[in-house]
Amino acid sequence: MANIRSVKGMVGLVTGGASGLGRATVERLISQGASAVILDLPSSDGHKVAAALGDHCAFAPTDVTSESDVRSAVDLAKEKFGKVDLAVNCAGIAVAVKTYNFKKDLPHSLEDFTRVITVNIAGTFNVIRLAVGEMGKNEPDADGHRGCIINTASVAAYDGQVGQAAYSASKGGIVGMTLPIARDLAPMGIRVVTIAPGLFSTPLLAGLPEKVQSFLARQVPFPSRLGDPAEFAHLVTAIAENPMINGEVIRLDGAIRMQP
Repeated sequence: MANIRSVKGMVGLVTGGASGLGRATVERLISQGASAVILDLPSSDGHKVAAALGDHCAFAPTDVTSESDVRSAVDLAKEKFGKVDLAVNCAGIAVAVKTYNFKKDLPHSLEDFTRVITVNIAGTFNVIRLAVGEMGKNEPDADGHRGCIINTASVAAYDGQVGQAAYSASKGGIVGMTLPIARDLAPMGIRVVTIAPGLFSTPLLAGLPEKVQSFLARQVPFPSRLGDPAEFAHLVTAIAENPMINGEVIRLDGAIRMQP
């Protein structure tokens, strides 16, 4: 067990860190002795969350598709905490539109499709490519380990439902680039892992009527409930600490397989 790592003392970048899965990840990292930089939109609660979490947390207003924003966030992490060990990509958007609405004789908006692909795939890749430049400067441990990237896909990458063409394509793209990027970065001792969550109690689902939330929860075989963001955050830290998990996509879904 000598090679098992600890997140204590690590410095992490967390996109979408002001709410939902990202916020839970930031909170767990800090509770485990790490430091974190929240990357989220200027309109988010990032400032409030960072202030509430204390000196080991900072906020960098960030559009993940912007090279200058992400570079500034990486620089902030280095200036405030001295390094970057971990990058967790939780930022993402979704639309729910059928490929063609035959009642209205209206095709899916190409602009909406492109926007989802750009934020979810290109935004994730943008953070990866810029964060690893800083990780590569870390002193390797006995395993040669310098850093870890953890992405967020979705069970929609495999079980996309009606109206999820854009979202499923974007999450499938994240799944598809996990292994090649892990192979790209292996010589530098940087791991790449993706989590594919099922139905989690995030602000998006919390906005649905109680009846709808209960219905969705019953679709999960076991445990028959919505996932808690803290469970996602727990898996993030477990991945960060276990150096043999690399190039893999892990479903975190209570065995759900989404129906059409």
